[in-house]
Amino acid sequence: MLFNSYTFIFLFLPVSVAVYFLLARLRYTTVAKLWLAASSLFFYSYWNIRYLPLLLASIAFNYAMGRYLAATYANEAAKLETAATSIPSSISPSTRMPLRLSRKAILAASITINLLLLGYYKYADFLITNVNRLLPHDIPLLHVLLPLGISFFTFTQIAFLVDSYKGKAAEYSPINYTLFVTFYPHLIAGPILHHAEMMPQFGRLRNKVFQLNHVMIGTYLFCIGLFKKVVIADTLAVYANDGFTNAVHFIESWITSLSYTLQLYFDFSGYSDMAIGAALFFNIKLPQNFNSPYKSLSIQQFWRRWHMTLSRFLLNYIYIPLGGNRKGNFLMYRNLMLTFLIGGLWHGAGWTFLIWGFMHGAALIVHRIWGKAQITMPKLLAWFLTFMFVNITWVFFRAGSWPQAVRILKGMFGVSGFDVYSVLSHQQAIVMIIIFLAVALFARNSVEIVNRYRPGFKTAVIMSLLLVISLLYFNRISAFLYFNF
Repeated sequence: MLFNSYTFIFLFLPVSVAVYFLLARLRYTTVAKLWLAASSLFFYSYWNIRYLPLLLASIAFNYAMGRYLAATYANEAAKLETAATSIPSSISPSTRMPLRLSRKAILAASITINLLLLGYYKYADFLITNVNRLLPHDIPLLHVLLPLGISFFTFTQIAFLVDSYKGKAAEYSPINYTLFVTFYPHLIAGPILHHAEMMPQFGRLRNKVFQLNHVMIGTYLFCIGLFKKVVIADTLAVYANDGFTNAVHFIESWITSLSYTLQLYFDFSGYSDMAIGAALFFNIKLPQNFNSPYKSLSIQQFWRRWHMTLSRFLLNYIYIPLGGNRKGNFLMYRNLMLTFLIGGLWHGAGWTFLIWGFMHGAALIVHRIWGKAQITMPKLLAWFLTFMFVNITWVFFRAGSWPQAVRILKGMFGVSGFDVYSVLSHQQAIVMIIIFLAVALFARNSVEIVNRYRPGFKTAVIMSLLLVISLLYFNRISAFLYFNF
């Protein structure tokens, strides 16, 4: 089910909220959670029910593994505490080691199974294609349909397993765990969540009471996100899609790249706004996922502002476990590169995604080296270089193949010639790009708008206009771009 659909806005969302708070008011709190979890599973199944068993199997497996890891952590901690207060030597390193190794082995096996599941559905055909190119084989492709949200719910559950292993998370209720994974505002395209930041909110008594203020703020934020998606992003999509198919010359190629750069921003930030807004209906605060990333003055700052929960995951569960910056510069640069190669591959099965990840890893390495030289750069130049780099790398992110990316880049750098008269035939696209780029760079972001939110007639008018204008664009409904990842 899409957020940008009549069914979701006027039926599913109000019904799921109303029944949840009615059950909570009647003090059927467990039933209320069960209702919300069931509603989330229905939301997921609405697109394609054939992958519901896959999601349920993934939840059941990771719940069992997480519960075991949390329980054994508690048992081991209790034994060590008892030993420390009685006879320090009663538990020697040799007697503690088997349990620790067993837990590590189970954690490693659990993560491996999650990654194999993700790999089968997301990378099997990519792997077969490359094997066929390298070896004299003609292995038939599997043509596996990618389940919605598999990258997001897999990473969410891997984080839960690691946190359970470290004693940072423990969940012994299957209903709570199912709700944690499937809560529909974040299920399909994030944010990537931690158990510790979600489940305590569902447990607070005051969060089980319908709060009109949260609904008003959530509606305002949802309307902003909806406008970003259906009015701005889907308008820019027309220019981007046409350009990646046909663009050759300089002007056309720049219109293509900038259109996609802005489309992706407004599409994904719009989804994040709508997810956060919908969650507020249930008094649940999801973490911020965007913070005006195109205002960044460095590539490091960009990754602190763009898809912030993914950046957090890559930092905490890949970069730091690899060693981070603790073992010298060379290994730090290696860890940065590996982290972003993995980040690129997470986004999609293709060499263009790996190239995109490699370029960002290389840029972060250059940024670290530049920082050690302590050379300052004018802010305007720093912004320009950062934005242009991000814009160029998005070409690989969007391109369906290496030749397509090269064609666009050749056009952008003038290799394919200059068709100055094409400006006349692309006036509307150029005007749209200028307007929406100015919005991304100079307008307040959604968090800043919400922080300044004041209920009143003016706010109601703005909210109504955003909703009405957005509904007028519902004749061209499209899925969110990150549904593909």
